[in-house]
Amino acid sequence: MESKNIEFNEDELQAPAWLNAQFIGGILSEYEQLPDLKVTDLQVSPATAQGDHYASIMFRTKVEYTTPKGKFSKPLIIKTMPEQEGHKKDMLAESHLFATEIGMYCHALPEFERILREAGDNTKLYVPCIYHSLMPRQVMVFEDLVAQGYTVIRDSPPSLGDLKLAFDKLAKWHAVSMKVINEQPDFLKELKHGMWGMTTFLNDPIVTTGIPCFLKMLDKVPELTKYKPYFEKIRNNYMQQMSKVMEEYRTDPKPNRYYVLCHGDFHARNMMFKNNQETGDFEDVMLVDFQISNTCPITIDLIYSIFMLMDSEERWDLGKEYINYYFSVLSETLRKIGFKGEMPTQTGIWEHIHSHKDYEFFMMTSMLPMMAAMKTNAFKMIDVLTDPETKQKTYFQDEYLTDVKKLLPKFEELGYFENL
Repeated sequence: MESKNIEFNEDELQAPAWLNAQFIGGILSEYEQLPDLKVTDLQVSPATAQGDHYASIMFRTKVEYTTPKGKFSKPLIIKTMPEQEGHKKDMLAESHLFATEIGMYCHALPEFERILREAGDNTKLYVPCIYHSLMPRQVMVFEDLVAQGYTVIRDSPPSLGDLKLAFDKLAKWHAVSMKVINEQPDFLKELKHGMWGMTTFLNDPIVTTGIPCFLKMLDKVPELTKYKPYFEKIRNNYMQQMSKVMEEYRTDPKPNRYYVLCHGDFHARNMMFKNNQETGDFEDVMLVDFQISNTCPITIDLIYSIFMLMDSEERWDLGKEYINYYFSVLSETLRKIGFKGEMPTQTGIWEHIHSHKDYEFFMMTSMLPMMAAMKTNAFKMIDVLTDPETKQKTYFQDEYLTDVKKLLPKFEELGYFENL
């Protein structure tokens, strides 16, 4: 469940001046087609905790309003771009993020749900976006899922059941996207920009300092020092190798490979779970934050989930139980929706994952230390992202070192260090 002592992002402590009763009233009036709607009270607060997201700022509003039909209230989520000067604004300036997410909510996901409905599957893939704009500012407005009984899991890792809910939904999403790519190859052509499409991201210390920090750690941990030569060999070209993978579908599609519309940021803070009021068990999960969704190899979401969603115990065998469960739902859904392409195999999925070892290296050396820092709350995320000394310290966290001491031998067993 959500923590009662949430620390908010500093740039969400004060709402921008334009986020006012006039702005919200105009949105609601158009959405509900009631020109006489009048906002009588508007309360604005931060919508998310530190570490929940970085590529936007979000506010929760409670709106009270009147119409000729009476008095009403509606909780909303407002998502927009950072306006405060600093690292976040600089990295996200001139990005495609909001255009991508608008395309997901208004184009891709409605079609995906339609295909599922035709096959008798009522799975809900997204919460409706009631307003969006790119000019004069980038804004999206949603009904608040918290008011519908959904919550973010923060104080403990997702349970086995929670994770299966998440992989169930991802598998259905991926399956429908495979059908769309096979039958309507141009339908998703605009959804081509992941984080690797952002020059500011590729040049940011988040990316560029991962391997150097990792090498310094290997120097200081005797039992891991033997792995240093392998990472010295790849440090100058593994980013280029990953870029090839990210753009593979568009530039050089490979045979016997699986391409889907990936979520791109598949971790627990981008999921909201709804529990059964009688049993207390979670019965649904809603995926959110589609800003870097794009068409790419199926491995991107799966490898990302191993490092950013699963707990250490699950990660040590590369999430075998969950990936295999995901595959079972993927196969079942493909059959249900009438997929006419070549059916994926479980062996093929794992071969595909292992062929993208450079992405696994990136996740381990650059993203996993940040995830460990988020879990322990030992560092402020802004310091991890912008202060070199703080970032280096994250590589010596006990949780991270325990992970690495298990992962590197596993990679060696799989032959990842051969022919580097």
